[in-house]
Amino acid sequence: MTQHTDSTATPIPDPLPTGATTTVDGEPKNAIDRFFEITRRGSTFGREIRGGIVTFVTMAYIVILNPLILGGSEDVAGNALDAAQVGAATGLTAGLMTILFGVFARLPFAIAAGLGINSFLAVSVVGQVTWPEAMGLVVINGVIIVLLGATGARTAIFRAVPQALKAAITVGIGLFIAFIGFVDSGFVNRTPGGPPVQLGDAGSITSVPTLIFLLGLVLIGILVARRVPGGILIGIVVTTIVAIIAQALLKLGPSFEDPNGWHMTIPELPTALFTVPDFGLVGQFDVFGAFGRIGALSATMLVFTLVFSNFFDAMGTMTGLAKNAGLAHKDGTFPRLRAAFIVEGAGAIAGGATSTSSNTVYVDSASGIGEGARTGLASVVVGLLFLLSMFLTPLTLVVPIEVGSAALVVVGAMMMGQIREIKFDKFAVALPAFLTIVTMPLTYSIANGIGVGFISWALVNAASGRARKVHWLMWVVAAGFALYFVRGPIESLIAG
Repeated sequence: MTQHTDSTATPIPDPLPTGATTTVDGEPKNAIDRFFEITRRGSTFGREIRGGIVTFVTMAYIVILNPLILGGSEDVAGNALDAAQVGAATGLTAGLMTILFGVFARLPFAIAAGLGINSFLAVSVVGQVTWPEAMGLVVINGVIIVLLGATGARTAIFRAVPQALKAAITVGIGLFIAFIGFVDSGFVNRTPGGPPVQLGDAGSITSVPTLIFLLGLVLIGILVARRVPGGILIGIVVTTIVAIIAQALLKLGPSFEDPNGWHMTIPELPTALFTVPDFGLVGQFDVFGAFGRIGALSATMLVFTLVFSNFFDAMGTMTGLAKNAGLAHKDGTFPRLRAAFIVEGAGAIAGGATSTSSNTVYVDSASGIGEGARTGLASVVVGLLFLLSMFLTPLTLVVPIEVGSAALVVVGAMMMGQIREIKFDKFAVALPAFLTIVTMPLTYSIANGIGVGFISWALVNAASGRARKVHWLMWVVAAGFALYFVRGPIESLIAG
């Protein structure tokens, strides 16, 4: 991938092949520089630290949101997870796994509890099994993903994906995170009837939090366009201060009480700085309990769903992030690919073991990459901040989701640049790429977009006389996705 001309404060050089020793701006300055290849990737210590801070600020909401999702559902036995314990374990797991990812994969990607999978557990799984049994299934899912990464199967599948689809995945993720930002900020809302989404409230912007989102979007956009160092972070800080002032004057409540209120975090100065974390959920999982409760076939189907979601969400996310960071090679691979896959899979194991749901690479890492992060040092910074957040929970409540959403939309715009790599004049390429791109935001799932892209690529190219263009692994994965998309009826048949 060539450099992005508008995505960071300083142009990013073309990535060097793995194992290359040539530096970009001279020899490494010290052992840390050499280990993380900071100079070689055209970055600096300052950019890595800023990028890590921006990524953490953008995704710190998971420390608050994960307890709301997991703590809000009773399992089949009528038991619920303690929200405070979930919050502590969420920060602990995200912190440790992101540091491990930074050290072993040495990429600027952060890991935390995956929102899709935690919702799946809370809505679909614990109605059939207990929370410890559900987390046991997550552990099994993680073990499978680690084995696929360690044996090279995951890398082989990654290499089999055509370059056009890899570019489409990046573009789709850009649209997806921008759409997330629009929805979380209240700029886009559901409609009572008619179209599924609308602008604001009945087509109008009516809330102060959404106006603050727009202020942040414009401010961050201007700073990035003017190549101001730390532009995303500066925009987040300034907009957060505006939000705190607005809240002090207007006394807005949460959106579930007032449609014009804040969508998650109310930006107020905390009355206390420190809290003592409770790690009571660590180790509370039952690996094989679900098989005894609901039977081997039903439990296996749940594991299949977890593996597919985890496997392809993470693969697509890492593809997009690597391209956006300028670290991807021409075939779409990136440095320390296998290590990245293995550590990401270990995040699923850790998430199950700590009852925080499968931990995976976060697309929000794109905000730190947009700030200039290019190495694992940024991930180490994010991980340390997550560990610190366990004791400074009140501070994580200061930045409203509307401010973080502004950064996501800006980064989504940056990622759109990959669309130039797709040859839309060849319809056998254009249709699968288009379906990949639009399915992600419209179904709120990266895995769904990848699945639709794989299936359509295999079918369209084979039927148009281009069967040789379809790698045999594409057929295998496409068949797997076909099963994944009809898993609901299959589960019903098994249950019946």
